[in-house]
Amino acid sequence: MSKVRSRSVFLAIALTVGASAAHAQATRTWVSGVGDDVNPCSRTAPCKTWAGAISKTAAGGIIDALDPGGFGALTITKAMTLEGNGTLASTLSSGTNGIIVNITSGTGRNVVLRNILIDGSGVTLGVNGIRFIAGDSLLVEDCYIKSYSAAGIDFENDTGTGQLIVRHTSISQTAQGILVKPAAGATAARATIHDCILTTNAAGVRAEDKANVNIYESRVSGNFGDGVLSFAAGATGTVIIVANSQVAGNTGAGLKTSGGASFIRVSATTITGNGTGLDHSAGGTLETFQNNVLNLNTSNGTFTGNVVPGLQ
Repeated sequence: MSKVRSRSVFLAIALTVGASAAHAQATRTWVSGVGDDVNPCSRTAPCKTWAGAISKTAAGGIIDALDPGGFGALTITKAMTLEGNGTLASTLSSGTNGIIVNITSGTGRNVVLRNILIDGSGVTLGVNGIRFIAGDSLLVEDCYIKSYSAAGIDFENDTGTGQLIVRHTSISQTAQGILVKPAAGATAARATIHDCILTTNAAGVRAEDKANVNIYESRVSGNFGDGVLSFAAGATGTVIIVANSQVAGNTGAGLKTSGGASFIRVSATTITGNGTGLDHSAGGTLETFQNNVLNLNTSNGTFTGNVVPGLQ
């Protein structure tokens, strides 16, 4: 009797271990245009969508695209990297947000999106290419975001400071190329925009209360409203630094401040061909390091003050 009982216990343990192994999450998974979401998302048996793969990928893991394909919209609820290196990986999301980041608990709530085309139809109102709701940081690198009726990237971090980094990325045909707007409970939001192109949007970059944004080696041009806007509704400041960039051909203002606590400081930047080069008529501070090019705007406007190079 005891032998039978021992065998039963052993069998139960074996089944439990086997079930756990079957449901284990991998640190690296794959998607393919010819995959299937019932697969384990391994390299030899890939899934078909980001959403199918994320449930089989451990927190902090990587989902890679094996070949060209549209892998669908996705809500990310844990630290994750999506990569389309070496292929055309895309998120086609007509009528819905392309990628939502909403990581509400834990530490290291970091997300990386690399080498992905994020493409919407541009018809449904209030739809974003990327919407960041909760998390610690988001890195968007070597991506192309287009045709969304709201923002290409809507970064509205929940708590803490929050950090957005956008590198080598093109954003076009959106209402706002990049919106940095800390949520009510957040103390601040930091954003770095490096080597990016923001064009043919209703507005290029918009930063609101408690945001701190650095734009460098980028081109904000051909937008149908303002190129760069620093907006502060209250006493909490909004700071934008623009350096080594081109702000050109925007229908509205090239650089604009709005509200007494709004602030833009500019260095080594060409501001040309805009409706108004510099606009601080609604309040704010627009300072220059005295090494910019400001010409050929319908109205050039003026800086509110100068900064002596080498001094704060």
